[in-house]
Amino acid sequence: MKKITSISIALSIIISLLTSCTSQPKEIEPTTDPIEATVTLPLKDRARNEITVPKEINSIISMSPSITEVLVDLGFGDKIIAVDTYSEDIPGLPNGIPSFDMMAPDSEKLVALNPDIVFATGMSMSKGNDPFKPIRDMGICLAYIPSSDSIQGIYDDIMFISDTMQVSQKGQEIVDNMKTKIAEIKKVSDTITEKKTIYFEISAQPSLYSFGKGVFLNEMIDIIGATNILADQEQWIAVSDEAIVAANPDVIITNVDYIENAVDEIKSRTGWENVTAIKNGYVYYVDKNASSLSNHNIVKALEQMAKYIYPDNF
Repeated sequence: MKKITSISIALSIIISLLTSCTSQPKEIEPTTDPIEATVTLPLKDRARNEITVPKEINSIISMSPSITEVLVDLGFGDKIIAVDTYSEDIPGLPNGIPSFDMMAPDSEKLVALNPDIVFATGMSMSKGNDPFKPIRDMGICLAYIPSSDSIQGIYDDIMFISDTMQVSQKGQEIVDNMKTKIAEIKKVSDTITEKKTIYFEISAQPSLYSFGKGVFLNEMIDIIGATNILADQEQWIAVSDEAIVAANPDVIITNVDYIENAVDEIKSRTGWENVTAIKNGYVYYVDKNASSLSNHNIVKALEQMAKYIYPDNF
């Protein structure tokens, strides 16, 4: 029972990180500083809250791993003074910085760090309260970035962060690089006439979980030129063994990393032995962070998936 509860909690965290809110278009305001005359600063965060972004940012707290990765790749790793517990192992962070629970952070300790800005995920408000309200009340800039459910939303998130940090060009370069790699994959996938069917598992037995439309991972499957067996469903869904076996996917992909060798576990499931993917040995693991965090690194997962699904094409 403890193991099942632990898996349920982990799954809840993963899904909330991915789907806490739909993206919103950014709103910006020209700065008046003559030195930064060409820089624009957002008026609202991605959750549509009004914010006042400091013109100079030297200390950052990031309370979401997807945001942390973007900040590091924009060149601001050395300015991050604290992170959430899921960001602790991200390369490029200063050694020994404190970490906090994104759901119940110690507000007093956060305020004592005196950050110029705090970036937070919409997951932190999933229980209906704002655990970072004391930060806002102290006059510290608090920017919420709910995880996007589309690739376009991910582009917008990256541009919001780069606009806020006054490095819009760097953000645009990251976005353009994503678009280039996606276009390269799409060019190949457009030539594929016999589409394979895919089951993507994000939680293993006994609590099978996957997704349908309205999730960026479903978009990624489409880009590769394959078909999600659950594409007739919406968002994140619990599924049954019977439904997957009946759908008989050509390929099974998992990003489950909380059990030992998730691929072998899937291959050994009772009643799944006649599924095409199992019979042919087409069961693969893709990088957990790249496939679950809604930022530019989804391209890494996209490339892995393409090679697994269509090895002769990619």
